[in-house]
Amino acid sequence: MTEHTLRVNDMLQSEINSFRELERKCNVIFYYSGLFSQNIVAAMAEALKQRLAHSGNKAATQRKVFSTFIEMAQNVIHYSADTFSDVDQQDDELRHGAVWIGESEGKFFIVCGNPVAASRAPRMRDRLNALQSMSQEEIKAAYKTQLRSENEAGSKGAGLGFLTVARDASEPIEFHFDEQPDGKTAMFYLKAKF
Repeated sequence: MTEHTLRVNDMLQSEINSFRELERKCNVIFYYSGLFSQNIVAAMAEALKQRLAHSGNKAATQRKVFSTFIEMAQNVIHYSADTFSDVDQQDDELRHGAVWIGESEGKFFIVCGNPVAASRAPRMRDRLNALQSMSQEEIKAAYKTQLRSENEAGSKGAGLGFLTVARDASEPIEFHFDEQPDGKTAMFYLKAKF
C-alpha cells in the first residue's frame, strides 16, 4: 500500500470510530438520513418493528414508538421542503429528512428532522407551543375534536400528526427550528420520549 492509501484508510477508520462512538454515547438503535418515500418508510417500519419486538418493552410502549415513527416519517414525506423529483418514482417525488431512535434512562426517544418552508415555521411553532402546555387529558380531547373536524387548508392529513405524537409521548414533546441562511427554509426537529 502507498503512504497516501494508508493515510486515507486511517482517516476513514477515524471517521467510522467517531461515528460509532457518537452512536454509543447517544444510545442510537436506529438512524436514517436521506430520501423518504412510502416504500422507504415501509422498509424502515419493518426493521423497526423487528427491533422493537426484541426490546423486551411492553407492547403498549412498542405500539407508541412505532406509531410515532410512522407519524414523523409521514411528516417528512408530506412537508419536507427539500424535494427530489424522479419520473421513475411512483409518487413522483422524494423528500429529504432524518429520523433516529434511541434509548436513554430506560425510555425510548425519537427525533425527526427535515427542512420546512420558513413561512410555515411560525404557525407550527404556535401549535407545538400550545401542545407543550396541554395536559394529557387536554391532548386526548383535542385529538377527538380534530377527528370530527374538517382538514385544514394545506394539510395533507387529518391534522392529527402532532396530536398523535403528543398523545403517545410520556413527556411533553420537544422541538426546535434552525433558520437556514437562504431565509426560505428552516430545519425543523421534533423529539418525543416514551
